[in-house]
Amino acid sequence: MQSLDSFIDRHIGPSNEEIKEMLDFLDLKSLEELTTKAIPESLRTASSLNLPEGTSEEEALKELKAIGNQNRSFRYFIGMGYSESICPKVIRRMILENPDWYTPYTPYQSEISQGRLEALFNFQTLVSELTALPIANASLLDEASACVEAMLMCKRLTADKNRTRFFLSKDCHPQILSVMLTRSRPLGIDLVIEDWQKVGIDTSFFGTLISYPDTNGHLYDFSSFVESLHQKGILVVVHTDLLALSLFKPPGEFGADIAVGSAQRFGLPLFFGGPHPAFISARKGMERKMPGRIVGISKDVYGTPAFRLALQTREQHIRREKATSNICTAQVLPAIVASMYAVYHGAEGLLANSQKILSYAYFLYNQLSALGFKPYPFPFFDTLKIPMDKEKLEEIKNRGLEQGYLFREFEEASALGITLGEKTTPEDLLLLLKIFVPDLKNEPLNLDHLEIPSIPVSLQRQTKFLTQKIFKEYRSETKLNRYIKRLASKDISLTISMIPLGSCTMKLNAAAEMIPILWDCFTEPHPFAGREQTKGYSMLASDLEEWIAEITGMDFVSLQPNAGSQGEIAGLLAIKNYLGSIGQSQRNVCLIPISAHGTNCASAALCGFDIEELACDAQGKLDLLDLETKARKNAQRLAAVMVTFPSTYGIFEETLPEVARIVHRFGGQLYMDGANANAFLGLCKPGELGVDVCHLNLHKTFCIPHGGGGPGVGPIAVKKHLGPFLPSNELRLVEKWKTGLLCAAPLGNAGVLPVSWMFIRMAGKEGLKRCSQIAILNANYMAKKLESAFNILFKGPHGYVAHEFIIDLRPWKKYGIEVEDIAKRLMDYGFHAPTISWPVHGTMMIEPTESESKEELDRFCEALFLIKEELEAIEKGIYPQNNNPLKNAPHPPTVLCLDSWEFPYSRTLAAYPAPWQKDFKYWPPVGRVDNVYGDRNFICCIEN
Repeated sequence: MQSLDSFIDRHIGPSNEEIKEMLDFLDLKSLEELTTKAIPESLRTASSLNLPEGTSEEEALKELKAIGNQNRSFRYFIGMGYSESICPKVIRRMILENPDWYTPYTPYQSEISQGRLEALFNFQTLVSELTALPIANASLLDEASACVEAMLMCKRLTADKNRTRFFLSKDCHPQILSVMLTRSRPLGIDLVIEDWQKVGIDTSFFGTLISYPDTNGHLYDFSSFVESLHQKGILVVVHTDLLALSLFKPPGEFGADIAVGSAQRFGLPLFFGGPHPAFISARKGMERKMPGRIVGISKDVYGTPAFRLALQTREQHIRREKATSNICTAQVLPAIVASMYAVYHGAEGLLANSQKILSYAYFLYNQLSALGFKPYPFPFFDTLKIPMDKEKLEEIKNRGLEQGYLFREFEEASALGITLGEKTTPEDLLLLLKIFVPDLKNEPLNLDHLEIPSIPVSLQRQTKFLTQKIFKEYRSETKLNRYIKRLASKDISLTISMIPLGSCTMKLNAAAEMIPILWDCFTEPHPFAGREQTKGYSMLASDLEEWIAEITGMDFVSLQPNAGSQGEIAGLLAIKNYLGSIGQSQRNVCLIPISAHGTNCASAALCGFDIEELACDAQGKLDLLDLETKARKNAQRLAAVMVTFPSTYGIFEETLPEVARIVHRFGGQLYMDGANANAFLGLCKPGELGVDVCHLNLHKTFCIPHGGGGPGVGPIAVKKHLGPFLPSNELRLVEKWKTGLLCAAPLGNAGVLPVSWMFIRMAGKEGLKRCSQIAILNANYMAKKLESAFNILFKGPHGYVAHEFIIDLRPWKKYGIEVEDIAKRLMDYGFHAPTISWPVHGTMMIEPTESESKEELDRFCEALFLIKEELEAIEKGIYPQNNNPLKNAPHPPTVLCLDSWEFPYSRTLAAYPAPWQKDFKYWPPVGRVDNVYGDRNFICCIEN
């Protein structure tokens, strides 16, 4: 009897009957026949995946729970940028557990993204207010890589390119030191790590980074130091604790140019290191050199205020190797959690929290001092560093372990560190004291009148913060519930309709996959807890590494990269360091197809490569003659060639093995961008095709939700010879020609890895293969259906596409219609547009994924057919070229309800153009947003 609990049947959208109908429509007899026609024989693997059989949701959850329970339950006082925090239950339920929030895509289409754009605008305001710097972005990947981004921003802002040195205080967290060194080396930046009070900094430096509070917990008055640096034309970055700034003088008030850090303690669990929203803020005038996305405010065509992504010409999808960063996916969902935490608590709530933490730390400091210990003196915020001899240290550490308390052990000195957080209780303080002094009397502590120490005037915060209305009016759960719901209702997510973005793989994020990420066994562990305490995460990672290696045909895997962009850096650094280790360090040319993702070019530039573009032919294939010519020209300098498989044109290129042979013949390595891996699971193995390294996007192919722009995971898989050059998991600084730590936590965004584990475990080897086959089927069904109305630009040798395809909309340009107009009109039909104008200008790239039913595919095709009729009406002169349903799209309800209606078409056609909308109608909340106005009148925070 067929099981009713088959995950793969729930994950895949089309029913067996619909699959047969689509195959019949394509004149095919089976999925296997489709596979042989869509994928050239030279690319197909002969072996089936050596993976477990698929299992039910309940069985997979049971197995994963057993793994998670291997993470021992502890209280973590380790600190190092990670503090125990409490996520308000209303935020957990309404955002982290809500597909309205975790399934949308990055908000490039601003009209249907107003809810999360507003939440991110609040996040930017929070960061700007607490750091006292007017410009802030919508999140970065992690605290350590944010420090790297700040360093590179300083470099871009420095006119004198002969300044090649950057000072980094040795009192930053060890992971920051490690990541900064990893990323500065390939760029030729001379990173000087010293004591800020002793180092001599001259005009050969372009920037500095200091920590406030530092890794020892101490806060210094940096005012004079900053002023002396500015006199020499040196920019100053301050790595800081956002919560501490509610009490202590913010970086903007003592002259800092840039501030960076993590907002983890604003309601995010430890998650074994991530995902957490890093932040960056800066002085006015620096916004065009900022990394990452910035939400700005503009207006729509009717004058209604509207949010949008501002200053996009800085970013990799436009500027390629000249971009300010390679970041694409960031940490949008965690940033929204942090913003709602601030909205819910307000300034008074944040102050109460920080005052409690400071008073507890000061109490502990006084008690330990009275008991004969010598903690580092005040001023501190939440961290005590307590020197002691090795024997005493081991005794206390072991007593802590027995009680379930973990402390930090300072490796360079004989000292213990204790960091307090929002979860710290009076009972914790008593137990901490008894761990230090076992024979202490077991008396309840009276903490009713705890002393808040007097902060030196030079370190006191003088300015108010979060005085805006949004941070004052949502104190009740009812009101916050409604606010979160109101924002969510403005956006298109996968709960509304399919999101057919090409190269984005907006597939199902199943509830069974999402449930485990909020289990205590996965939310509570600290990234720098010992291996004995976190065996569950080790087992989880081991499974995923083994499975990904098998799926890709590779030998070694690193899960550390916390986005595809970071996977690219990890892979390219593996190549660079491997070549250096065999005496080929002169090889620094990277060849990249003109059709490649912008991140490829930006990542190669960040790894210090010289970039040359490769041509593609009229069929969308890599031009082998151009490849061979440029590889031969650079025979002594060729390091790598980056390709995407299947290609960004939506086809399987049968020449990939020949590309590999050419690259290897001229001494280079072949890098494969795995953004499109959803097309080849169980069907092709890159490692069998000559690929040396590839990255995957677990937030695409392996079901981690996009979260409106993050979090993601971008693991890399490599062949055996590159294994020793994967990112280090150690905090120590690594020797030359090795890759050090790439992000703040050794396992990156570990907290979302259970999603991909669940997907692979439930799907199993046959299920994964079926996912790719149905993804290919859905794409080919849509392509054939739409080709009667639109030209399909690229097809494989047998006339089939891969998992996505491109329709050409350029013929309508002569009637004044741009592809953007069609994208905006799709909003009136209740759809997010496909990817527009990439990789070919004036086109749409459509990727349906395996999760959408035939009914939904037909609905989207019908929307395009109806839009085609509207286009033909413009062609015939029925509608003016500048006043028609496309040019005026989208049509928000505020416009439809106006007393006067001056458009040459009916309100019904504007709002209800498709028959199915009588059953359900998504309403775009604003009209078309004015992008030019938003950039010319740049505002990125709520003004008081």
